[in-house]
Amino acid sequence: MRRLPALALIAAMAIAPALTGGSAQAGPTQAGSERGHDRSVRFATFNASLNRTAPGQLVADLSTPDNQQARNVAETIQRAAPDVVLVNEFDYDPEAVDLFRDNYLEVGQNGASPAHYPYAWVAPSNTGVPSGFDLDNNGTVGGGNDALGFGEFEGQYGMVVYSKYPIDAGRARTFQHFLWKDMPGARLPDDAATPAPGDFYSADELAVLPLSSKSHWDLPITVRGRTVHFLVAHPTPPVFDGPEDRNGLRNADEIRFWADYVSGGRSAAYVRDDEGRRGGLDRRAQFVIAGDLNSDPRDGDSLAGATDQLLDNRRVNTSSTPTSEGAVEASELQGGANESHVSDPAYDTADFADNTPGNIRADYVLPSKGLRILDSAVFWPTTTDPLHRLTGAYPFPTSDHRLVWVDVRR
Repeated sequence: MRRLPALALIAAMAIAPALTGGSAQAGPTQAGSERGHDRSVRFATFNASLNRTAPGQLVADLSTPDNQQARNVAETIQRAAPDVVLVNEFDYDPEAVDLFRDNYLEVGQNGASPAHYPYAWVAPSNTGVPSGFDLDNNGTVGGGNDALGFGEFEGQYGMVVYSKYPIDAGRARTFQHFLWKDMPGARLPDDAATPAPGDFYSADELAVLPLSSKSHWDLPITVRGRTVHFLVAHPTPPVFDGPEDRNGLRNADEIRFWADYVSGGRSAAYVRDDEGRRGGLDRRAQFVIAGDLNSDPRDGDSLAGATDQLLDNRRVNTSSTPTSEGAVEASELQGGANESHVSDPAYDTADFADNTPGNIRADYVLPSKGLRILDSAVFWPTTTDPLHRLTGAYPFPTSDHRLVWVDVRR
């Protein structure tokens, strides 16, 4: 059955989030149904750096099949062959979702097999949305730092999910508008010049400032008759701020949101989605948390313990950590801050500046304990691997992040 383009679906449904691709009758492709004989499902996350500097540029770049960076992103996904993949830093534009799928993913790149994703999900992002306030306290109102989430235009640095399995749009939940102040015990930044705690932002600013710098999505994926909740987000980088550490604190609470959400019960009693529905995930539900969390457990600039909120959560399966040989090699070759890192360099997923913070583990795919991890990896080839051309060295041919995947089975 012919797929309905994302733009048409949004118009037809007259709501912001859109389920693109196959209809209720269309099933997953054979490639997504089985991985060999183990019937596992591969979930992945990839900060693909498909963000652009102005609205409409991404659509223009994807309108033809010859944008080299987009070809590299598509080939990386094709080589890793995930069944469900979150793409971070993909400017919000439903037209771009279909263009990337039609002109790049479904076209074999450099001998790789085409990747067919009948389903996709895209929804608005807080990035670039004007707040109307001087959120960075620099004396002026306007620009990326004063937006609800950093961005020079609405939707910059957005995200999209592609899937070989149906996405249950009717049960999907978004948390774009949940206010930071409504999280109990929120780590609100403090103005050290005043005696009051947590007052870097005024009451009026806190009345509009969301927790999520982009959005948090709970997407129920129907896999062979069972539901797996794909929980995706892209917390703000814990840098580009001042001594109040407003971005570091927000990053930690954006990560905490998923920890509370999957814990359910009283831990998630405060949660309210964009449709007004309350509460977290059912404690019996299976899930996979994915995204560029911008936080390493031990290294870099994030708040201490930020990712431990997930890694130590009793509902999260951390029995296997994705690794790569390329990350170890890069750490040794680049030196700098990498020489003093505590985390195992094999876990690194992002190639950042050598002086600071160095390479870190920023990107995660974390299944629930009800899902058995069969295999996992970071797509980071060594310099002797022919596919190293897809990751390369600065200036990167594709992205400064690496695709991370995990194979799971119930």
